[in-house]
Amino acid sequence: MMLGAAAGFAACALPETAPANAVTPAEGLVLNGQWRQGGFAMGRTQPHVPVFVDGQAMTTASAQGLFVVGFDRDAPATTRIEVGERRRVGQTLTIEAGTFPSTRIDGLPPSTIAPDDPALLARIQRETALKAEGFASRIDGDDFQNGFAWPLAAYRVSSLWGAQRVLNGTPARPHYGIDLAAPQGTPILSPAAGTVVFSRPGMHFEGGLVLIDHGQGLISCYLHQSRIDVAVDQRLTRGEVIGRVGMEGRATGPHLCWRMKWRDRNLDPSLMINATAPTPA
Repeated sequence: MMLGAAAGFAACALPETAPANAVTPAEGLVLNGQWRQGGFAMGRTQPHVPVFVDGQAMTTASAQGLFVVGFDRDAPATTRIEVGERRRVGQTLTIEAGTFPSTRIDGLPPSTIAPDDPALLARIQRETALKAEGFASRIDGDDFQNGFAWPLAAYRVSSLWGAQRVLNGTPARPHYGIDLAAPQGTPILSPAAGTVVFSRPGMHFEGGLVLIDHGQGLISCYLHQSRIDVAVDQRLTRGEVIGRVGMEGRATGPHLCWRMKWRDRNLDPSLMINATAPTPA
């Protein structure tokens, strides 16, 4: 599937995006979203009430009463979302199973597949701790409410989200990004409003890496950048340039690896395209 001005390249076909799911509103709770593995639910309730997912307190609604919940690649067949303090109301959602391809990538530097140099391992450990600080962000906001746009104006999808990876012939963990191939130096645009919570060039695996918190720990990630144009704590609006496409870190060609996490769950950011928060019941 070719999108934007990058016509002429071969590409992976994106799975057809289903209409947003929705349920009959319960008293004090309205939900919609993409209820599938890698997807999400957006909710509207009373301001600042706690939100429970399968019985566990996971987040808090914003001042507008909005919240988001993510479903990871291995999400179970059902999830129950409840809101409230003394009295809870809720909905049980059916989560559609995903179909994930297998992809093979050869020619990667061995140090990015199975590093064994002590100094490099120590560097990776330091970088992992730095990334964890960024992913721990929990900004009280709802910048996700108007959904997301694609972060590149022109690209081809070179690898789908959730694919089982085989790297240099060795099976690896699933790929929790969608790869958007584009020429070196292509501007990367913030797909939604948010706050930069991590900005660092030269990461071993990710190259130039930026993390943006869109509220309540919904964090989008931009890997392999050749240049970064934003700083930590910077507020962004949709469409602002955050950096440039590159092939830094574990990459064999210029592309943007676009990822998204909600707390410790990996989400498919393409499912957030054109999403909108539910309107009041």
